[in-house]
Amino acid sequence: MDTILEVQNLTIDFATDEGKIHAVKSISFKIPRGKTVALVGESGSGKSVTALASMRLIPNPLVSGKIFLNGKDILQIPESEMRGIRGNQMSMIFQEPMTSLNPVFTIGDQIGETLILHQKLSKADARLKTLELLTQVGIPSPETRIKSYPHQLSGGQRQRVMIAMAIACEPDVLIADEPTTALDVTIQKQILELLASLQKKYQMSMLFITHDLGVVADIADEVLVMYRGEIVEQGPTHEIFRNPKHPYTKGLLACRPSLDKNPHRLPVVSDFMNLDGSEKTPSAEVGEKMPHKGTSELLLQLQNVKKHFPLQRGIFGNVKTWIKAVDDVSLSVRKGRTLGLVGESGCGKTTLGRTLLRLIEPSSGKIIYNGTDITGLDRESMRAMRRKMQIIFQDPFASLNPRMTIGAALMEPMEIHKLGQTHDERVHMSETLMRKVGLETNMLTRFPHEFSGGQRQRICIARALAVKPEFIVCDESVSALDVSIQAQILNLLLDLQDELGLTYVFISHNLAVVKFIADEVAVMFEGKIVEMNDANGIYENPQHAYTKRLLSAIPKEIF
Repeated sequence: MDTILEVQNLTIDFATDEGKIHAVKSISFKIPRGKTVALVGESGSGKSVTALASMRLIPNPLVSGKIFLNGKDILQIPESEMRGIRGNQMSMIFQEPMTSLNPVFTIGDQIGETLILHQKLSKADARLKTLELLTQVGIPSPETRIKSYPHQLSGGQRQRVMIAMAIACEPDVLIADEPTTALDVTIQKQILELLASLQKKYQMSMLFITHDLGVVADIADEVLVMYRGEIVEQGPTHEIFRNPKHPYTKGLLACRPSLDKNPHRLPVVSDFMNLDGSEKTPSAEVGEKMPHKGTSELLLQLQNVKKHFPLQRGIFGNVKTWIKAVDDVSLSVRKGRTLGLVGESGCGKTTLGRTLLRLIEPSSGKIIYNGTDITGLDRESMRAMRRKMQIIFQDPFASLNPRMTIGAALMEPMEIHKLGQTHDERVHMSETLMRKVGLETNMLTRFPHEFSGGQRQRICIARALAVKPEFIVCDESVSALDVSIQAQILNLLLDLQDELGLTYVFISHNLAVVKFIADEVAVMFEGKIVEMNDANGIYENPQHAYTKRLLSAIPKEIF
């Protein structure tokens, strides 16, 4: 059979207090044997629930339509039979491996369980097969790692363990749900290459789910574009890239930052389509980035800053081994400008960002802010200084108090720093902030769980602005967002910088994003700054081997 998985008129409805939500609306598609089909769309478009329904992990009353695997409608078979198919003929790599792996079992036990259950292997044979799988997916020292628990592995290694578990029984169909979201570009490239090689070896069919069209260019044979529960466009990958028909597809392709262009604003989906889904008349092309309004005056200087963490202590408490998270870093940031700080996870970016705000105390060195050496300030003086220095964290949901309304979250720093004379004045200031970041003022009475990821990030930006700062550290503040929402947030940060004269240190592992927003770029590797230049210079003429490796890992625009 040419088609291994066929979905016909799949509809998924969820009942809520506000009524029925049509998550997926009568979609149909086929996955050919040995081929990869990419399902692309923003969060909430229905991608993941489509995948879960394909594995029959959503209760039948909520699902209607037909799903054929090797010609058999799996929606009609008993659950006992479906359990034998899951993990054996069909397997799934979930988006967040840390929440999918059991924290109280070793990775060896978890992979072995699949082999014992589906392949009926003995414990000894399952262990041998597990070691073979760990070697296949590129886990170093598999004899040691087989005894590791999930928290002892890096994000990329955990994702490799999930892949090993998914391919353990050599399934016919592999569903990969956002397997590279928020991974470093180098790890992302490794995972994509690994999936492609495993697919070739086992002749698997693959449904690859993502919000980023850029990552599917090399891996997918066909693309399905999903918007609000419907497939709005589908076709061969090269055709979708060369000649997109639907305005939503055009928007998704256009809003990704590119190394080849230097626009002063990123296009967003709303530039291409109206709220009713109809196509907009294209506006004038976004021009090249204008010379920045910043000055040559220094706002922040780091002089030989170090931050070392004790790793191993001796019998008498003396430190035997140190982790040099930040190792003798010196750099400068000019007023009204953006310094991009790039590097892989674990290179020390976040530690440096928190150290320069003294959220983490430096081991040695000087941090000079606007002429003041803040490393010598006492707690009270540093609190006053923090009104000028703020941070936007990577995960907006984790950095907002779930029990506080958005209004309370915005007014809390105002009260601490004595901004606004009365409660009503602070409410008015909060309303102004909400409008500034593109949100409605009536949202102030809501709680964080009532917002989307992009809206929560806007709220965190508003909270950072609440004390009228001069300087903001943006720590991976767009890494987990859809590319269309990412474009909106990046444009917002630049608008606020122009309006308020803000200075940014923008931390990211995505070099294309950093090129768009930054004036200067510092590349960090193993706690050190290995290269620093203006944004164009870093990309056009990289000097360090590590910088070249990061650039080579970025998905290329091949169509």
